[in-house]
Amino acid sequence: MMQLLLRQRQVMFFIIAGALSAVAEIGSFKIFSTYLPEWLPGERNFFGIRYPLSNICSTGCGIICNYFLSIWFVFERGKHSARREFAYFMGVSVFSTVLSLLLFQVFYAYVFRSNFNLGFYTLSALMISKIAAIALVSVINYSLKKRVIFNG
Repeated sequence: MMQLLLRQRQVMFFIIAGALSAVAEIGSFKIFSTYLPEWLPGERNFFGIRYPLSNICSTGCGIICNYFLSIWFVFERGKHSARREFAYFMGVSVFSTVLSLLLFQVFYAYVFRSNFNLGFYTLSALMISKIAAIALVSVINYSLKKRVIFNG
């Protein structure tokens, strides 16, 4: 029973850490996607890829935030050294970044074609695509981080 409660607590903290990391990622994406195209005109459509640099930079912000929240609040240290643990975390994060970028492109090009009005705020197709990509990649991240990096 205690193991079940501990597992549920860990999942809850992972969700909270993920939500805070997503806020950092989405907020920085909003900033990057607004201001980078002013300096780099190709940012809006780089050979068919929409907002690649904004996506990569904002994902990096989310990864760094998630790493620190994960080691402070979510997972116990595994059998790896801190250096190896960080290297594994970055490896999983690079994979997640590529997957997130691909999912974002698919969602933005084919799935979410119009804005979503919440009444008090309207989400653009750009932001909905980013949020959906983050949500899907989060499930994979938890499994990989728990089993590979932190040996839970």
